[in-house]
This record gives sequence, structure tokens and C-alpha cells, in this order.
Amino acid sequence: MATHTTGTREQWLAARLDLLAAEKELTRRGDALAQQREALPWVRVDKAYSFETEQGRATLPELFAGRSQLLVYHFMFGPDYAAGCPSCSAIADGFAGNVAHLANHDVTLMAVSRAPLAKLLAYRQRMGWTFAWASSASNDFNFDFNVSFTPEQQRAGSVEYNYVRGGHAMDMEPPPAPVAQFAASCGTDAATYARDRPGMSAFVLEDGVVYHTYSTYARGLDGLWSMYQWLDRAPRGRNEAGIWWKRHDEYPHR
Repeated sequence: MATHTTGTREQWLAARLDLLAAEKELTRRGDALAQQREALPWVRVDKAYSFETEQGRATLPELFAGRSQLLVYHFMFGPDYAAGCPSCSAIADGFAGNVAHLANHDVTLMAVSRAPLAKLLAYRQRMGWTFAWASSASNDFNFDFNVSFTPEQQRAGSVEYNYVRGGHAMDMEPPPAPVAQFAASCGTDAATYARDRPGMSAFVLEDGVVYHTYSTYARGLDGLWSMYQWLDRAPRGRNEAGIWWKRHDEYPHR
């Protein structure tokens, strides 16, 4: 016996047409949000940042790689991690097919993390990725764009992430089980793990000047997490009760 409501094809079609109307409304709302996002004022970035890349030291303008737009995924990989965050890794699994398309639309997509470049490249090789990845180990980039925090901020309870102070699972004491679980999977403790957070920031280069245009964090990254876009259309949806995903090379073979 089916565990879900069943019906005739006619009943399904009637319900599907109701859903289609709701989906179209969501699409229109999404289009309006995209326009509102694009209308945000640009903020000039005057601070000089030096990143470590496969091609050597690079400034923020040089990360654009000759294009006028730059999308940075703030990948959780702190200097004391032994491996990248499993959630960020699941998101990054979806980058490969997009990099070439974005590059040919005047957009560079890359990841930036605080771990040393050698660690990042070794992990990238393990995961089978090819996208560009830069280390911000020697600069304040992650701190300035609110994805990295100091032990002092943690102790003082002054961590501001996703535009609010406190309230995130990573700020709880004792840490929730999923935070401790992911920390262990990265070879570190929960407090060290929580000093780096996921996010995405957008920049534009115009007349030699870099401007920050947008950043999003936490659930704001859902739209970039491609596996969830598929699960939302699967018969049982996300169907989750806690952490279920792993790095793609850690699943049992099926």
C-alpha cells in the first residue's frame, strides 16, 4: 500500500495545475528579487588583498582573470582543518559544469579559503575538481566579508554572521551534534571549525576599481546547492532528519 495520497490522473492534473500557478508566482517573485539584488548599491573596495594562487601571488583585481565580474564562494577550509567542510564540498560538486559557461559570460567563479594553498589543492585533487581556488591565509579578506572570526570574537559572543549577532548553530555552547560531527570530519574541534563559515560574495571591476555588490550566507546559499534543487523535485523531497550527506568519495559504493 502506498504511503502517500493516491489519485486518478485527472485528480493529479488538477492538483498539478494549482501547483503550476504557485510555481509561476514563485518564478515571478524570484525575478523581482533578482532585480532587487542587482539594484543594490556598489561599495568600492579600496583595501589591497594579496592571495596565493596556482599562478603565484594575486591581487583581488587579478582574481577576475580578465573578466569584469567575480563570484567568490567562501569555502569553509580553515588553516587548521585537515579537510574541507562536507557541506561546502557538496555545494562545490556543482561548480564544474558552470565555470566554463560563466567564464564565457564575463564572470569568473572561484573559491577562496583561509587554509594554505597546498592544502586546498591537495583536497581539490582528492575531490576531482578543477575550479580555481585561492588562499587568503595572509590577508583579512575572509574576516572583512564576515565568513571568518577570531577566538576573541567567539569568547566575547560578538560573532556577526548572516547580518545578525549570534543565533547560529555554530555559536551555540555546547555545540549541536551536527557541528561537532562536521568538525570531527574536518579533523578539528567545534570551536576551531566554527571560526570559518560558508558564504558567497560578488564583485565587479569597472575602470580599474573593484566594487563589492552582494554577499549571502547560511540558507542564502540553498539556491547554489544543486543537489537540493533536485531533491525538492523528488517524490519525497528533502526527506531529512539531520545530517545525511558526506563528501562524495565517502559514500558506500552502490
